[in-house]
Amino acid sequence: MVKKMTKKENKEEIKKQSCNCEQDCSCQTDQEKKCDCEKKAQKKNPKNKEIEKLKEENNVLQNKILRLNAEIANIKRHNEEERMRLIKYDGEKIIIDLLESLDNFERAISMDDDNLEDEVSKFLSGFKMIYTNLVNKLKNLGVEEIKASGEVFDPNIMEAVLTDKNEKYESNIVTEVLQKGYKYKDKVIRPAMVKVNE
Repeated sequence: MVKKMTKKENKEEIKKQSCNCEQDCSCQTDQEKKCDCEKKAQKKNPKNKEIEKLKEENNVLQNKILRLNAEIANIKRHNEEERMRLIKYDGEKIIIDLLESLDNFERAISMDDDNLEDEVSKFLSGFKMIYTNLVNKLKNLGVEEIKASGEVFDPNIMEAVLTDKNEKYESNIVTEVLQKGYKYKDKVIRPAMVKVNE
Protein backbone atom coordinates (compact mmCIF):
# COMPACT_ATOMS: atom_id res chain seq x y z
CA MET A 1 0.00 0.00 0.00
CA VAL A 2 1.36 3.41 -1.06
CA LYS A 3 1.50 5.98 1.66
CA LYS A 4 0.02 9.40 0.82
CA MET A 5 2.33 12.39 1.41
CA THR A 6 1.29 15.53 3.10
CA LYS A 7 1.92 18.91 1.46
CA LYS A 8 4.89 19.54 3.72
CA GLU A 9 6.46 16.21 2.93
CA ASN A 10 5.86 16.80 -0.78
CA LYS A 11 7.73 20.15 -0.71
CA GLU A 12 10.66 18.56 1.10
CA GLU A 13 10.85 15.82 -1.52
CA ILE A 14 10.90 18.39 -4.35
CA LYS A 15 13.67 20.25 -2.55
CA LYS A 16 15.74 17.11 -2.33
CA GLN A 17 15.33 16.54 -6.05
CA SER A 18 16.24 20.12 -7.08
CA CYS A 19 18.97 20.72 -4.49
CA ASN A 20 21.91 18.47 -3.75
CA CYS A 21 22.68 20.27 -0.51
CA GLU A 22 22.59 18.30 2.63
CA GLN A 23 22.05 21.38 4.81
CA ASP A 24 18.89 23.47 5.11
CA CYS A 25 18.61 26.00 2.30
CA SER A 26 16.14 28.38 0.77
CA CYS A 27 15.43 26.31 -2.34
CA GLN A 28 12.42 27.14 -4.37
CA THR A 29 10.00 24.46 -5.28
CA ASP A 30 10.37 25.14 -9.01
CA GLN A 31 13.00 22.70 -10.25
CA GLU A 32 14.18 25.03 -13.07
CA LYS A 33 15.37 27.67 -10.61
CA LYS A 34 18.59 27.10 -8.74
CA CYS A 35 18.78 27.45 -5.01
CA ASP A 36 21.20 29.72 -3.17
CA CYS A 37 23.20 26.74 -2.03
CA GLU A 38 23.75 25.60 -5.60
CA LYS A 39 24.89 29.10 -6.64
CA LYS A 40 27.33 29.22 -3.74
CA ALA A 41 28.62 25.82 -4.69
CA GLN A 42 29.21 26.99 -8.27
CA LYS A 43 31.21 29.97 -7.05
CA LYS A 44 33.42 27.68 -5.02
CA ASN A 45 33.92 25.40 -8.01
CA PRO A 46 37.46 26.00 -9.50
CA LYS A 47 36.15 25.47 -13.06
CA ASN A 48 33.83 28.45 -12.64
CA LYS A 49 36.74 30.60 -11.47
CA GLU A 50 38.70 29.59 -14.57
CA ILE A 51 35.73 30.45 -16.79
CA GLU A 52 35.38 33.88 -15.15
CA LYS A 53 39.13 34.50 -15.54
CA LEU A 54 38.99 33.51 -19.21
CA LYS A 55 35.99 35.82 -19.75
CA GLU A 56 37.91 38.72 -18.22
CA GLU A 57 40.97 37.97 -20.37
CA ASN A 58 38.71 37.76 -23.41
CA ASN A 59 37.23 41.20 -22.62
CA VAL A 60 40.72 42.69 -22.19
CA LEU A 61 41.85 41.21 -25.51
CA GLN A 62 38.72 42.43 -27.29
CA ASN A 63 39.32 45.97 -25.97
CA LYS A 64 42.94 45.78 -27.18
CA ILE A 65 41.76 44.65 -30.61
CA LEU A 66 39.28 47.55 -30.78
CA ARG A 67 42.00 50.06 -29.82
CA LEU A 68 44.45 48.59 -32.34
CA ASN A 69 41.81 48.69 -35.09
CA ALA A 70 41.13 52.34 -34.27
CA GLU A 71 44.87 53.10 -34.38
CA ILE A 72 45.25 51.33 -37.72
CA ALA A 73 42.29 53.28 -39.13
CA ASN A 74 43.86 56.56 -37.92
CA ILE A 75 47.24 55.67 -39.47
CA LYS A 76 45.55 54.75 -42.78
CA ARG A 77 43.59 58.01 -42.79
CA HIS A 78 46.71 60.05 -41.96
CA ASN A 79 48.73 58.29 -44.69
CA GLU A 80 45.94 58.84 -47.23
CA GLU A 81 45.75 62.56 -46.35
CA GLU A 82 49.56 62.86 -46.65
CA ARG A 83 49.52 61.03 -50.01
CA MET A 84 46.75 63.28 -51.33
CA ARG A 85 48.65 66.37 -50.15
CA LEU A 86 51.83 65.19 -51.89
CA ILE A 87 49.89 64.53 -55.11
CA LYS A 88 48.11 67.89 -54.89
CA TYR A 89 51.32 69.90 -54.45
CA ASP A 90 53.50 67.75 -56.70
CA GLY A 91 56.16 69.88 -58.38
CA GLU A 92 56.12 72.63 -55.73
CA LYS A 93 59.93 72.69 -55.35
CA ILE A 94 60.47 73.01 -59.11
CA ILE A 95 57.95 75.85 -59.29
CA ILE A 96 59.68 77.70 -56.44
CA ASP A 97 62.99 77.38 -58.32
CA LEU A 98 61.34 78.64 -61.52
CA LEU A 99 60.08 81.74 -59.71
CA GLU A 100 63.69 82.94 -59.35
CA SER A 101 64.09 82.74 -63.14
CA LEU A 102 60.79 84.58 -63.52
CA ASP A 103 62.12 87.37 -61.26
CA ASN A 104 65.27 87.64 -63.40
CA PHE A 105 63.18 87.91 -66.57
CA GLU A 106 61.12 90.69 -64.98
CA ARG A 107 64.28 92.61 -64.03
CA ALA A 108 65.65 92.23 -67.56
CA ILE A 109 62.52 93.42 -69.37
CA SER A 110 62.04 96.32 -66.93
CA MET A 111 65.16 97.92 -68.46
CA ASP A 112 63.35 98.30 -71.79
CA ASP A 113 62.14 101.79 -72.73
CA ASP A 114 59.79 100.43 -75.46
CA ASN A 115 61.93 102.05 -78.19
CA LEU A 116 61.91 99.27 -80.80
CA GLU A 117 64.62 101.02 -82.91
CA ASP A 118 67.67 100.12 -80.81
CA GLU A 119 69.26 96.66 -80.54
CA VAL A 120 68.62 96.24 -76.79
CA SER A 121 64.86 96.65 -77.25
CA LYS A 122 64.84 94.10 -80.06
CA PHE A 123 66.80 91.69 -77.88
CA LEU A 124 64.50 92.27 -74.88
CA SER A 125 61.36 91.69 -76.99
CA GLY A 126 62.48 88.03 -77.24
CA PHE A 127 62.85 87.99 -73.46
CA LYS A 128 59.30 89.34 -73.14
CA MET A 129 57.97 86.50 -75.29
CA ILE A 130 59.80 83.89 -73.19
CA TYR A 131 58.59 85.58 -69.99
CA THR A 132 54.95 85.61 -71.17
CA ASN A 133 55.20 81.97 -72.20
CA LEU A 134 56.65 81.02 -68.78
CA VAL A 135 53.92 82.95 -66.91
CA ASN A 136 51.20 81.20 -68.95
CA LYS A 137 52.72 77.76 -68.29
CA LEU A 138 52.80 78.47 -64.54
CA LYS A 139 49.19 79.67 -64.61
CA ASN A 140 48.16 76.41 -66.29
CA LEU A 141 49.82 74.51 -63.43
CA GLY A 142 47.80 76.48 -60.86
CA VAL A 143 50.36 79.16 -59.95
CA GLU A 144 48.99 82.65 -59.50
CA GLU A 145 50.49 85.95 -58.45
CA ILE A 146 49.40 87.41 -55.11
CA LYS A 147 47.81 90.82 -55.66
CA ALA A 148 49.45 93.11 -53.12
CA SER A 149 49.95 96.65 -54.46
CA GLY A 150 47.31 99.00 -53.01
CA GLU A 151 45.79 96.18 -50.94
CA VAL A 152 45.38 95.97 -47.17
CA PHE A 153 48.39 94.23 -45.62
CA ASP A 154 47.65 90.55 -44.97
CA PRO A 155 50.35 88.73 -42.94
CA ASN A 156 49.11 85.36 -44.26
CA ILE A 157 50.18 86.12 -47.82
CA MET A 158 52.53 89.10 -47.42
CA GLU A 159 55.76 89.89 -45.61
CA ALA A 160 56.33 93.49 -44.53
CA VAL A 161 59.97 94.35 -45.25
CA LEU A 162 59.78 98.15 -45.06
CA THR A 163 57.37 100.80 -43.83
CA ASP A 164 56.34 103.95 -45.65
CA LYS A 165 54.84 107.33 -44.71
CA ASN A 166 52.78 108.20 -47.75
CA GLU A 167 49.81 110.55 -47.34
CA LYS A 168 48.17 109.20 -50.49
CA TYR A 169 47.52 105.86 -48.78
CA GLU A 170 45.69 104.94 -45.60
CA SER A 171 47.43 103.14 -42.76
CA ASN A 172 48.24 99.43 -43.27
CA ILE A 173 48.02 99.66 -47.08
CA VAL A 174 50.76 98.19 -49.29
CA THR A 175 52.47 101.06 -51.13
CA GLU A 176 55.04 99.01 -53.06
CA VAL A 177 55.76 95.39 -53.93
CA LEU A 178 59.46 94.64 -53.59
CA GLN A 179 59.17 91.00 -54.64
CA LYS A 180 56.06 89.34 -56.06
CA GLY A 181 54.41 86.59 -54.06
CA TYR A 182 52.81 83.47 -55.50
CA LYS A 183 50.23 80.84 -54.60
CA TYR A 184 50.33 77.28 -55.88
CA LYS A 185 46.72 76.11 -55.99
CA ASP A 186 45.49 77.17 -52.51
CA LYS A 187 48.92 77.24 -50.82
CA VAL A 188 51.21 80.26 -50.48
CA ILE A 189 54.57 79.11 -51.80
CA ARG A 190 56.20 82.53 -51.59
CA PRO A 191 54.75 85.49 -49.68
CA ALA A 192 54.90 88.91 -51.33
CA MET A 193 57.63 91.15 -49.90
CA VAL A 194 56.06 94.57 -49.51
CA LYS A 195 56.40 98.10 -48.19
CA VAL A 196 53.49 98.99 -45.88
CA ASN A 197 52.17 102.46 -45.06
CA GLU A 198 52.22 103.36 -41.37
